[in-house]
Amino acid sequence: MRKSIDGLFVHVQHALVADPYSGHLFVFLGKRRDKVKVLAWDGGGFLLLYKRLEAGRFRMPEVAEDATCVQLDATQLAMLLDGIDVSRVRRPLKWQPPEQPMPGAASGATRR
Repeated sequence: MRKSIDGLFVHVQHALVADPYSGHLFVFLGKRRDKVKVLAWDGGGFLLLYKRLEAGRFRMPEVAEDATCVQLDATQLAMLLDGIDVSRVRRPLKWQPPEQPMPGAASGATRR
């Protein structure tokens, strides 16, 4: 975890082949997984968030061995930064209302 803003900027461009100015948050874990850095562009400059856990380790979602990056949504990032094991979290299926015909529309009827 030696790299600061400039070093992480170059890493994002060359190793991840990504655009540091994209508005995405780039998250980096230390070797022991007790430290995390988040690099972000806010439109006027770069922000660097650094967190060290006093106990425990950060747990990333499971990814393929050859993967160079993983996408997290805002909830997963918040859980990661809170020290929650993201790989073990299961979300319930989202409920969606059944489709209902529009009022006044008869099935198979056509308008003239």
